[in-house]
Amino acid sequence: MYRLVTTREVRYRDLDIWPGRIRVGMWAWLLHRVTGLAMVLYLFMHIGVISSILWGPETFDAVMAALKAPVFAAGEVLLITAGLYHGLNGVRMILFDMGIGVRSQKALFWGAFVLAAAGFAWTLKVFWPLIFG
Repeated sequence: MYRLVTTREVRYRDLDIWPGRIRVGMWAWLLHRVTGLAMVLYLFMHIGVISSILWGPETFDAVMAALKAPVFAAGEVLLITAGLYHGLNGVRMILFDMGIGVRSQKALFWGAFVLAAAGFAWTLKVFWPLIFG
């Protein structure tokens, strides 16, 4: 299945990146990075929205009125879910750094994932009227 690569060149045809073959630890790492990048993107968008007050109260009110669209409410649901997963996975990694739960990494990942999914369900329930009227 795997063979020794004798050069420093990476042979991409040899990489096995089919999603079903990626292990749980890689999914945890990938989701942690994606949620972190999503929250950084949101932070820059948030700063831009708050900065619109610099162009006057009319501009700020217009921006705030535009943000009441259902797509932004759905984005907030995803943001809350991303923050919840990112935080829980961060706690999981801190526990590993302290030597706690190293042998139960899969169970802790699935626990963080299930709690984030439950948070998603609850947040969607709360935001449902804002998204779908």
